[in-house]
Amino acid sequence: MKHAGEVHHYDSPVGWLELVVSDRGVRSVSFIPKPKVRQTLPDNPIIQKLVKELDRYFAGESITFSVPLDPPEGTEFQREVWEQLTTIPYGETRSYGEVAEAMGRRRSARAVGNANGSNSIPIIIPCHRVIKSDGSLGGYGSGVHIKKFLLNLEGVE
Repeated sequence: MKHAGEVHHYDSPVGWLELVVSDRGVRSVSFIPKPKVRQTLPDNPIIQKLVKELDRYFAGESITFSVPLDPPEGTEFQREVWEQLTTIPYGETRSYGEVAEAMGRRRSARAVGNANGSNSIPIIIPCHRVIKSDGSLGGYGSGVHIKKFLLNLEGVE
């Protein structure tokens, strides 16, 4: 993938994250294999803020991410879903149907699931907080074990 912005690698408890930011905000967070080159924290204020917030999050602190976002793509519907996901509080979950209903689109649970899977900024846009209506975890693009870890970190059983 060609990056539209500055890149930084972050060593998290769930593995390495590649953070990509533009001058407007976070473009993507990707789970990657360990990078070959060790880097220092760049002077970029958005990356610095993102790293501080990720440090607090992975320390188990109940935070609401405030770093600006700049998703690289997405339909109007996807962006609406992603915005709705940011309203799910730390330590809580919602079903795909509940997210659809909160958007005023009761019959769009499946479309919400698809938009959830297209989220390029996981953790910050908390798609891991969306589960199936029967209480099971459902899928997660980077592996259900990561979704389970993130929910456990937030105190969700």
